[in-house]
Amino acid sequence: MKTIFAYILTSIYLVSFGILIVVFHPIQMICWNIFGYKAQKRAVEMLNFLLMKSLIILGCRVRFKGLEKIPQNQPLIIVSNHQSQYDIPPVVWGFRKCYPKFISKIELGKGIPSISYNLRKGGSALIDRSNKGQAIKEIIKLGRQIEEHNYSACIFPEGTRSKDGKVRTFKVGGLGTLLKTAPSAAIIPFAVDKNYLLQKMPMGIGLKLTYTILDPIDRTDKTAEEITELCELAIKKELGQG
Repeated sequence: MKTIFAYILTSIYLVSFGILIVVFHPIQMICWNIFGYKAQKRAVEMLNFLLMKSLIILGCRVRFKGLEKIPQNQPLIIVSNHQSQYDIPPVVWGFRKCYPKFISKIELGKGIPSISYNLRKGGSALIDRSNKGQAIKEIIKLGRQIEEHNYSACIFPEGTRSKDGKVRTFKVGGLGTLLKTAPSAAIIPFAVDKNYLLQKMPMGIGLKLTYTILDPIDRTDKTAEEITELCELAIKKELGQG
């Protein structure tokens, strides 16, 4: 009976999710073409806020921890573990004052209402994983953008989603490039907990979803490899995997 109930709630949530991204697609277009980037950004923030709030359909509760630790008036590199597509809304909403951008595979830049439009217009880096030169070029462009404007860039160094919530080994590549091109950026580990249960069918119900901003990593005299490892260890410790 519980499984049947979970499938019913999952269906309702997914319909809600679909309606929101379809409705906000033309809203974003209007904001961008008439009022500019900042208006489009606010539309994206509201979309992602509603996507998180609609998790109440599944009986899920969302909690942010450590918001006071977010540095102000400087670029940020947000280093997060990756559990599902639902990792994006908490970054967009939690770091909304920092103009978060993403490193995303190029395939996501087309065909998905609202999401693809924001990736293209919002300044994110769309990378072709089969073309290393193109990927590096896009990440360099993103790093320079956040350095110049005090924006933030979010990267998922695992490279793929964790299906069981266990943090995989962080890769240096993209993060190392960001560190070089945004030398004044603060390094912020961001721990996502239990989102992997939203990726299953039926989706998890009654979950306590926690998103934690951890203490900034001191990058002084540290290599990219050392910073990457420190981020991984900090997130694992927060999730009880250290």
